[in-house]
Amino acid sequence: MTPTELTTCLVQQVMRWKVQSGRYLMENRSWKPAWRFQPMKRLEDAFRLLDAADPEECSMSCRRGGPFAVRVRIGGTFGEASDTSKARAITHAVARAIGLEPEGCESPKTGVERQ
Repeated sequence: MTPTELTTCLVQQVMRWKVQSGRYLMENRSWKPAWRFQPMKRLEDAFRLLDAADPEECSMSCRRGGPFAVRVRIGGTFGEASDTSKARAITHAVARAIGLEPEGCESPKTGVERQ
């Protein structure tokens, strides 16, 4: 799934916005151009996505010089991601928790494999 396709799916499934002609119809009947909501690039948008997902559980961690790791539980399903970009890590973790797989991302190790 390309970044654009992933964003479109997240907008529809998590944000509950309608998609039409390069823009989104938001909950208050106002329009937002698609280029103004970029959760994989903008941390503010990633947190807005995370808030809309309303996870039962969420943890974030990082080590100096290392990737940013996120783990969320939505509807009883865990999604994990790590990336040098905080926005991408949050977005990918949310996507995985709702059953989407971002393109070009390695699947994270499960808790069983983690030491």
